[in-house]
Amino acid sequence: MNVTARDIFALALPALGVLAATPLYLLLDTAVIGNLGSSELAALAVGTTVQSTVTTQLTFLSYGTTARSSRLFGAGRRSEAIAEGVQATWVGLAVGIVIATLIWSFGSDIAWWLTGDRELAQQASQWLYVAALAIPLTLVIMAGNGWLRGIQNTRWPLYFTLAGVIPGAILIPILVSHFGLVGSAMANVAGVSVTALCFLAALRREHVGSWGPKWSVMKHQLVMGRDLILRSASFQVAFVSAAAVAARFGTSSLAAHQIMLQLWNFITLVLDSLAIAAQTLTGAALGRGTVSVAKQVGKRVVAYSTIFAGMLGLVFAVFSQIIPKIFTDDPAVLAAIAQPWWLMIVMIVLGGVVFALDGVLLGAGDAAFLRTITIASVLIGFLPGVWISYAVDGGLTGIWIGLVAFMIIRLLAVVWRFQSMKWAVVDT
Repeated sequence: MNVTARDIFALALPALGVLAATPLYLLLDTAVIGNLGSSELAALAVGTTVQSTVTTQLTFLSYGTTARSSRLFGAGRRSEAIAEGVQATWVGLAVGIVIATLIWSFGSDIAWWLTGDRELAQQASQWLYVAALAIPLTLVIMAGNGWLRGIQNTRWPLYFTLAGVIPGAILIPILVSHFGLVGSAMANVAGVSVTALCFLAALRREHVGSWGPKWSVMKHQLVMGRDLILRSASFQVAFVSAAAVAARFGTSSLAAHQIMLQLWNFITLVLDSLAIAAQTLTGAALGRGTVSVAKQVGKRVVAYSTIFAGMLGLVFAVFSQIIPKIFTDDPAVLAAIAQPWWLMIVMIVLGGVVFALDGVLLGAGDAAFLRTITIASVLIGFLPGVWISYAVDGGLTGIWIGLVAFMIIRLLAVVWRFQSMKWAVVDT
């Protein structure tokens, strides 16, 4: 069996819609809040950093569930593939409630630690207290994406995501005009609630069998989850450190970092659409025992992703004087963006290969390797760069130099791993 470009893009294009919708929503949120002023934008940066940190630790609910579901689906065990989604949903609800409770208890302290500014921390914590309501629902959405991708259905997640994002986006300017920064969090909760309900309805329609929690299944999910959580945690160490150091360079630097970080998040998730296709097809191929097909998937996705990344990089280079002004007209913020903007473009090009091969390795269940190399990239590449920048007053440019080093180390590692074929373990 050969995997064609049509097979890849049939999965990738709807996944692109899902992955792009939320970052586009956040970019709109950033633009609306940016018009309130730099202090509100900086507070949003703190709030979204915390929100992202606590939710992305549970990415195994989507990526880990996809890896397990796709193998079962490839082996012809569709009902078991869907049952993985039931157990992942239970995990998401339970952990989400715990995390939300922690945010309600310690949100103001966390914001103070990040900013060192009492007034800014108070603004950010008010946003956090409302946005925390969305955390359990966000984890339900992650689980839903995971099992549906595993059975090679990326269309439903697109419909469900749009069902929540569109009304949420409409609500942002309305609620912000009435409630200020907190209105942003209210709109977020409303949109996420709609999407989560759609995923639960789909699971109810497709699943046949027990709905109760099964520790035997959740245990296997958590084994892979352990490695992916550590991997996600290392990402968050990098980006939380970046936000904390940017805050200490001043409000303008933190606001500039927020704009660039939201753009980077958008870009990475767009590139990740091809990685999701790679993950789903790789898992299914290895579930069938066809290693050659899995290798073919990797080569094709890397080629498509590299071309796509190069085109994105070119767009951001050509419009380097225009795109930042969409989000702010503050001269100090625009000045802070000017130099690191070009480092972000370098990261875009590198990401074309990195994210594609991440998808192949995740589909193969090679989470332990990805965990190890991500932690090493943070410790060797990013953290030295960002804290040296703080020590020598290197500003936002120094922070993004550290991020480039982080990407280069990951690039070298995943290319070596893919070529070694040590990831291609078939089910027996």
